[in-house]
Amino acid sequence: MKKYKWHIFSANLIIVLAFFNYSIFKKETLLSNGKLALLELAPVDPRSLLQGDYMILNYDIASDIDTDSISKRGFCVITIEENKIAKRVRLQEGKTPLYDNEYLIRYTQGEWRDIYIGAESYFFQEGTGEKYEEAKYGGIRVDTEGNNVLVGLYDKTLKKIE
Repeated sequence: MKKYKWHIFSANLIIVLAFFNYSIFKKETLLSNGKLALLELAPVDPRSLLQGDYMILNYDIASDIDTDSISKRGFCVITIEENKIAKRVRLQEGKTPLYDNEYLIRYTQGEWRDIYIGAESYFFQEGTGEKYEEAKYGGIRVDTEGNNVLVGLYDKTLKKIE
């Protein structure tokens, strides 16, 4: 039985590592091939003793939604203008319909009827919070499958804050 225990442990470890590496590969692909969309922010600046300095990100596209008329999970369909600023077109349950210049962002409905799109907080080095006070947009990379990853914060001139 001891012999089989190590084989089972090894097989499980290989499976976990394979899933972990696949997840990293998908995020890296999204970072390099995803379309940049700038989402207008309504930020709040909290501080956590355990997590350090960070900013909670509230997106304009997730506001003014009648949450009684939508499903708990679905997709926010956006268009990306020439200046890379995203505008909400509609909310829908499935990935279709999806027309030209439209992209999907997965959403979930929270307990307080808020809409969450995944990238809800931005962590930064302690003591550097002042430069992020000028943040007007959250920059995310999106694909047509509804995946997104936060790549940074941008100021009102659409310049990435670094």
